[in-house]
Amino acid sequence: MINSFFNFFDLHQGEDDKDKVLENVKENITFRGANLWILACAIVIASIGLNVNSAAVVIGAMLISPLMSPIVGAGFSLGIYDFNLLKKSLSNLLKATVIGLVFSTIYFFLSPFKEIQSELLARTSPTIYDVLIAFIGGLVGVIAITRKEKGNPIPGVAIATALMPPLCTAGYGLAIGNMNYFFGALFLYTINCVFICISTYAIVKFLKYPSFQFVDKSYQRRIRYGISFLVIAMILPSIYFAYRLLEEKKFNQKVDNFINAEFNIKGYALVIKKVELKSKTKKIELAFLNKKFSPVEVNTLQRSLIRYGIKNTALVIKQDTTDIKNAILSEIYKNKSNIDQKDLRIAQLENRIANNKFDNKVLFEELSILYPTIRSISISNHQFTISKDSIKTIPVMIYSTTKPLTKGDKAKISEWLAKRLNKEKVEIFSEQIINKSNK
Repeated sequence: MINSFFNFFDLHQGEDDKDKVLENVKENITFRGANLWILACAIVIASIGLNVNSAAVVIGAMLISPLMSPIVGAGFSLGIYDFNLLKKSLSNLLKATVIGLVFSTIYFFLSPFKEIQSELLARTSPTIYDVLIAFIGGLVGVIAITRKEKGNPIPGVAIATALMPPLCTAGYGLAIGNMNYFFGALFLYTINCVFICISTYAIVKFLKYPSFQFVDKSYQRRIRYGISFLVIAMILPSIYFAYRLLEEKKFNQKVDNFINAEFNIKGYALVIKKVELKSKTKKIELAFLNKKFSPVEVNTLQRSLIRYGIKNTALVIKQDTTDIKNAILSEIYKNKSNIDQKDLRIAQLENRIANNKFDNKVLFEELSILYPTIRSISISNHQFTISKDSIKTIPVMIYSTTKPLTKGDKAKISEWLAKRLNKEKVEIFSEQIINKSNK
């Protein structure tokens, strides 16, 4: 019963001839002729996909990339102790890596679009999950290579292990002079190479491929120690990056809870939200469409951060209309993909900020209770030229009445509207006076 159960997982079933598998591995590790052309095309396609933030194009580059072949060759050579094959595999992998870096760097240097995209950013901070994906993907790939019927896993392995995108992202880092992106992407590329190689080595040993040459036990032990060292060297930084990613997600969740409880529920329209985590003192930067906060309110909000578990964090609320507008435009222009949607969003936000539309219906209902003689009102922002280089925007109310308002009434209405709209000043004019002046 137990034996029949384990037979389901027997890798020797359907295994291809070992000599034939080794011959195929050796044939594919060299980059020359067609392989070199395919590699160059895959590099350019991956770079374009990353540049325009197209996941489909990036996946296409992964599928046609021949980068995995020398890595598998290195794993096989370690497993059978064929050190000439190891030398040849590593030499070809190094050549392919250099070619990839050169081609991608040149592309991104010449490309007019150098903004960091999400597809690029995703390849700059490897985590322990990337280690697991590379190792398990490598296992699947090598198992498929050793089968008589190769089946469907090979394309999936090419996508999962993703060798080409991090290599091209490293080229992007070089092109823009950002060494953090370069080393982060190169580390992810190295993780993928190392763990595909290790998983290949494990399957070769498991399937008991015959040794190419005799190697004494002490030498075998040194190879195992070297592999163990590589595993530790790759895993420890990845665990740290995974921990940092988890902490960032937890912090962002706390910030979202704070914003929802303190602002969203109260109906304040949030137009800017920026969270800075990399500095020693973290920072939350917010801006609202209409709501203005007094210094006392800002201090109260700053102290309330502790209640949400947000410590050592500065709260910055932008209140100047010009600063808000510039910040919104800056955020939008950071990513210039889908330009038509961005232009529409810019126009909408500029219009909302410039006009700051008022709910005339609600204001009329409130004002008519205080002053029943008022028949209609219209409130909007108007720009007044103060000097040659200075323009000031002031809310103006035009009203009509069945009975003229006194100066005192006008002053009270102006003061009430300024308080109600959270403005420094509101000018009010009678429709009758405007009509007379137009005549």
